[in-house]
Amino acid sequence: MPTETKEIDLGDVAARTSGYETELKGEEMTLNMGPSHPATHGVLRLKLRLDGDYVTEADPVIGYLHRGDEKIAENMTYNQFVPYTDRLDYLAPLANNVCYAIAVEKLAGLKVPPRCEAIRVICCELARISSHLLGVGVYGMDTGAMTIFLYTFTQREKLYTLFEELTGARFTTSYTRIGGVTRDLPEGWLGRVSNFCNQFEPIIDEVDNLLTRNKIFLDRTKDIGVISQEDAIGYGFTGPNLRASGVDSDLRKDKPYSGYENYDFDVPIGSVGDCYDRYLIRMEELRQSVRIVRQVIDKMPDGPYYAEDAKKVHVPPKAKVLTSMEELIQNFMLVTEGPQMPEGEVYFEAENPKGILGFFIHSKGGGVPYRLKIRAPSFCSLSILPKILPGLMMSDIPVVLGSLDFVMGECDR
Repeated sequence: MPTETKEIDLGDVAARTSGYETELKGEEMTLNMGPSHPATHGVLRLKLRLDGDYVTEADPVIGYLHRGDEKIAENMTYNQFVPYTDRLDYLAPLANNVCYAIAVEKLAGLKVPPRCEAIRVICCELARISSHLLGVGVYGMDTGAMTIFLYTFTQREKLYTLFEELTGARFTTSYTRIGGVTRDLPEGWLGRVSNFCNQFEPIIDEVDNLLTRNKIFLDRTKDIGVISQEDAIGYGFTGPNLRASGVDSDLRKDKPYSGYENYDFDVPIGSVGDCYDRYLIRMEELRQSVRIVRQVIDKMPDGPYYAEDAKKVHVPPKAKVLTSMEELIQNFMLVTEGPQMPEGEVYFEAENPKGILGFFIHSKGGGVPYRLKIRAPSFCSLSILPKILPGLMMSDIPVVLGSLDFVMGECDR
């Protein structure tokens, strides 16, 4: 029997997403999406009000992880809280460790040596690459492009092998210490990082060729979930989500820390603030992170990897603990009572992969913080959902959520 094919015109995507007000309205219904749903990227519950396929109201409900990290921090020593920072944005634990350590060092009045700063920059940029690889890969799956995830996850696996060599762990690294890092770089590790960068750049181009100009991907992301500059600033956006809306803000440039002022790199800025721009920003940041890592490797200074004058804060190297009575006593005092801090209040924030992560510490002296508050970028990213989801179709929700690239570990801190 002969068949006839006919091309279907889907029309203008932007007009479709805003046209629900002019369509015939049916009976509205309430739908709970999550808290256990593959498209919500974690235990996020969305209370949706729907008119057919169109969203008329959206209310994000958080708190299903019940972390309580801030109160936990107030009941343990400063060093003991380092592993808990791994669990905030668990896709970039190395960067979380660095931010927390610098906040405590600021309270203690410590300055770490140049080699330690350089190691920390490498850790932060590799963490950014790892986080963006998962973000871009999962975002591809959200839009129906499975192949991208296989490319990015393979590269992320190679990074985890490097993390394991450096820290002894693949996921929860706890590598940074207050006043330094746990141990020096393994022999030949920088060469293996350089080899990773060499083979990684062509992969970025390949992902770019597969996804950036894909017709289906463009239809699903362009002009979807647009966030204006005013809204991005007003809702407390930071990081790639803020820059995608056209705001030139990056703490690595604006308030350099850990020696970032010594490296050349560009800060990509978006123009529309839609889902597509948020993807483009992360793709370009992958390239810029590789650029920074190469410079750090070329300029890696010699010297100690922890502050020599931080004996009251930094746990001494294991080799010295096993061979020196003084170091053994120092280690015992730090473990049992914690590093003794002066009274005061400090706040430090760092440019993490998902935005600005900040730690506010109120100290009344002693080895335990009196109050500790965490500024988490994912919490701010989710706050805009009630504003941008109404008017979109149900099928757009996974695309918008994926473009915001949040993680519930730091949101439910």
